[in-house]
Amino acid sequence: MDHAAHHAGAGHDHADHVELSGHSDRVDRGGHAPGTSWATAAKATLHCLTGCVVGEILGMAIGTALLWGNVPTMALAIVLAFVFGYSFTLFAMRRAGLNLKTAIKAALAADTVSIAVMELVDNGIIALVPGAMDAHLSEGLFWSSLLGGFVVAFLVTTPVNKWMIGRGKGHAVVHAYH
Repeated sequence: MDHAAHHAGAGHDHADHVELSGHSDRVDRGGHAPGTSWATAAKATLHCLTGCVVGEILGMAIGTALLWGNVPTMALAIVLAFVFGYSFTLFAMRRAGLNLKTAIKAALAADTVSIAVMELVDNGIIALVPGAMDAHLSEGLFWSSLLGGFVVAFLVTTPVNKWMIGRGKGHAVVHAYH
């Protein structure tokens, strides 16, 4: 990728790039890069959550509609959450000009921990809400437990992403290619 040409593009905010990429050499006493903000972590988490939401809802809806048991439904939802989560990042990296191998490595580095934390929290909540796994697509309990799980997953995963970005890991890896 021609990094110089990319930076010459109109509308590019280099300050955001530096903050997101974790390029700062300075680290505060808490071990965080000073440019790692909660807003940056929230953006990274929302990006990751988007793919998780698509996959999770699709998997839960398919499993529920086909009257599958709890375990296969949840397994499908988790697999699809990872597939869509990685795919969104992968497509963005390919659009940015990365070859397939580098784009796959970047997507895996950027999203694995974030998606895993989200899926653990979200599915944990769905499993713990009485009756949620047995609710049908037409029931409010199905949707409220699923969407409530996403909210809690976002709140839990954002600090994880902030910590990782501050150390040049997670979504910082993807933004190094912007």
